[in-house]
Amino acid sequence: MTHVRPVIGTDRTTTTRPGRLIVGSVIAGVLLAVLWSYEFVDQVIGANVANTLLGEEAATASIAGTAAGLAFAFVSGLAGTFTACNIAMAASIGPMSQAGGASQGTARALLRPLGFFTAGMVGVSALYGAVGVLIGPSLPQLSSATIGTMPVRLLQSAIVFGLVGLAMAYLGLAAIGVLPDLFRDRPVARVVVLGALVGAFLIGRPYPMFIKLFRSAVDSGNPLFGAGTFVLQSIGNVLLVTVVFAALALGTKGRFLRWFSANTRRSAVVSAALLIALGVFLLVYWDVRVPSIFGIGWFPTMPYN
Repeated sequence: MTHVRPVIGTDRTTTTRPGRLIVGSVIAGVLLAVLWSYEFVDQVIGANVANTLLGEEAATASIAGTAAGLAFAFVSGLAGTFTACNIAMAASIGPMSQAGGASQGTARALLRPLGFFTAGMVGVSALYGAVGVLIGPSLPQLSSATIGTMPVRLLQSAIVFGLVGLAMAYLGLAAIGVLPDLFRDRPVARVVVLGALVGAFLIGRPYPMFIKLFRSAVDSGNPLFGAGTFVLQSIGNVLLVTVVFAALALGTKGRFLRWFSANTRRSAVVSAALLIALGVFLLVYWDVRVPSIFGIGWFPTMPYN
């Protein structure tokens, strides 16, 4: 008889096969890394969105003054919603549904998890913005140097996103009981940590518009300006996910939230699949595919990427 391992926190009568879920999620993450086209998401989507919202070419737009800097921060964040690092935010919807307290009413169930998620994200992005201004050009992220053929700034990206990917994969495996769950019965803490991980994306982001914003913040010499612009950048990043989450909650009059919270097995499986797949994607994309572009190792490519 095949042994079936129960998912932690599930009903007594419901079980799942974590092996199949893990294999399927890993395959999905690797395939996404193979198929992903950074040229398409950065240039076709990101640049065009930013150019349209700014009314001029974002690459040459002036960031003179506080107001212009804050506006550019939000617009470039919104334009970067579909970059390789931000796709991971989709995995936050399941845990946010669990942290919402759906029985308290739709508005409360919607606002509570968004508030917790934003707190984690804003805390990390504000801190990095302030510290980044103080450290300035010595950060690898702002360096134009190379080690061998690989830019130093991408080495920082590989390290940061590799760690974020590992953290997400761990959270996914913990959700189905394969690894110890540090946040079992603590859904709020889980959402805050997920928000912090999204805020940490700025620490490794090589996105050209973000680097332009970062240099402007450093030139200002004002840590508060750096913190403010980084927070707006992060808010722009999560705006789409926030709208999707709100639309699902309000459009179904809370049924979407109750659908997740009513069955812990369902929530664990969906959350785990997304977290593992996107964690693997970050690891494979940034630590295998990106180095291969510079002759470090090998990774398959598609004709369009």
